[in-house]
Amino acid sequence: MYQVIARKYRPQNFSELIGQEHVKTTLENAITQRRIAHGYIFAGQRGTGKTTVARIMARCLNCEFGPTATPCGKCASCVEIAAGSSMDVIEIDAASNRGINEMRELRENVRFRPARDRYKVFIIDEAHQITSEAFNALLKTLEEPPEWVVFILCTTEAHKIPSTIASRCQQFSFRSVDFAELVQRMRWIMEQEGIQANDEVLSVLAQAGEGSVRDSLSALDQAIACCGTTLNSAELRALLGMFSLESLGQVAEALVAGDPKKMLDIVAELESNGRSLQHFARELARYLRNLVVVKISGGETKLVAASPAEQGKLAAIAEQFSEQDLTRYLQLALDLFGDLQTSLQPRLHLEMGLLRMVHAGKLQTIEEALASIGGTGGRQAATPKLPPKPAPATPAPVKGGDIRSRLHAALIEAKQMHIADALEHSHVAEAPGELIVTTPKMYLLYLKQAEFEAAVRRIAGAVKITIKAGESVDTAPVASAPAAVADDTSARALAHPEVRRFQDTFPDSQVRAVRNLRENSR
Repeated sequence: MYQVIARKYRPQNFSELIGQEHVKTTLENAITQRRIAHGYIFAGQRGTGKTTVARIMARCLNCEFGPTATPCGKCASCVEIAAGSSMDVIEIDAASNRGINEMRELRENVRFRPARDRYKVFIIDEAHQITSEAFNALLKTLEEPPEWVVFILCTTEAHKIPSTIASRCQQFSFRSVDFAELVQRMRWIMEQEGIQANDEVLSVLAQAGEGSVRDSLSALDQAIACCGTTLNSAELRALLGMFSLESLGQVAEALVAGDPKKMLDIVAELESNGRSLQHFARELARYLRNLVVVKISGGETKLVAASPAEQGKLAAIAEQFSEQDLTRYLQLALDLFGDLQTSLQPRLHLEMGLLRMVHAGKLQTIEEALASIGGTGGRQAATPKLPPKPAPATPAPVKGGDIRSRLHAALIEAKQMHIADALEHSHVAEAPGELIVTTPKMYLLYLKQAEFEAAVRRIAGAVKITIKAGESVDTAPVASAPAAVADDTSARALAHPEVRRFQDTFPDSQVRAVRNLRENSR
């Protein structure tokens, strides 16, 4: 009977394991030193070897010549564990055996010694799916199991394991397998199977696995069934629904040319060929991410899952863009992919998203706009028009302008900036023995603070303070210094060359107020 490649070439000992050196070294040393724990948690993404290492661990512990870090693979125990028929190595799928009754049954099973082997090993796959009640039933047994029992919990979601369980086990994090190691493993397996493939095919298969050995081998099985013993990258991409650098590069070409029509043609071609628009958006985001990384790295990097030849192509494309542009395109692509997940009209969303990228490439950043203020290509700077000087403050009881300015200056001097800002947006009127302040609702709490009352007492003496909500009628800025000093400060600020160039670039801009920051910070 045919056996799939992922099972046929499953590692049978630590020497065959790839990509998990930190796990392999620690477990080998633990077995050699006879420091074997009663509970382990193997956590990591799918297809990285968690269950495989659990079985290797069981063979190491129960080998006829063990415990040993190098099981013989020939004794009855090693053969039965490899075949999954050992009575003393119990594998439990927690996805379908997650309840309290199953855990109680396991707890009863723990009490009995192994039928033949040295240890009774319980391998619990998808352990995060066990219910809270079932974990509680297992807790005491896991904390103090008999000397012949070893628990190995495998999970892709370690954060769902209760802390009471995790604290009683040794935890190992399984990493995604490095791209180069995965390619090397695939090349060796193809040689064993007599499959002919070039480096691009190996790269496509490794990319399909996304760091998972099992996923890459499953893709290889599918490719052999479709294409036979000679694999072609174009056929393989079509089979796996992947997009080549050339097809994704059409988007980059449209961005370089600022060509919205080409973007619409790309979407039309995808639609006519029955390609998944959501998958295209996902691959486009990955493609742009790789361009960003290659641009930043400035050369070949392990951060991009691609062959050296593909990385060279990516680097040539990335040279046509700035790092800021690529970052902006990547963010738009991520937003587009998110929108497509729930879109009832994916073609419309994809078209609009790609057109948005084209127009984003034509935008000028705020940094560039501000930098252009000092350039020589703009219009001749015009002499700025100074705002009309405010009339000298008079003690008019209706307006209350003089006391308002003095209060504002006192609050600034006392470093009560929030209250000073509230006063600046308020209307102040004087009446015999009373000061009436009308302010928007958002500033009421500021003006009701004791600091404001203290400032009024210092300026106006013992007067009644009435604060009410309303719209301010004062529109002129409050001078925080005497009028002559304020006018001089404003004139010097408005005559500054950079301010004049800014006003020339933005002719409709207005200077509402000028403050001396040095004085305000004292």
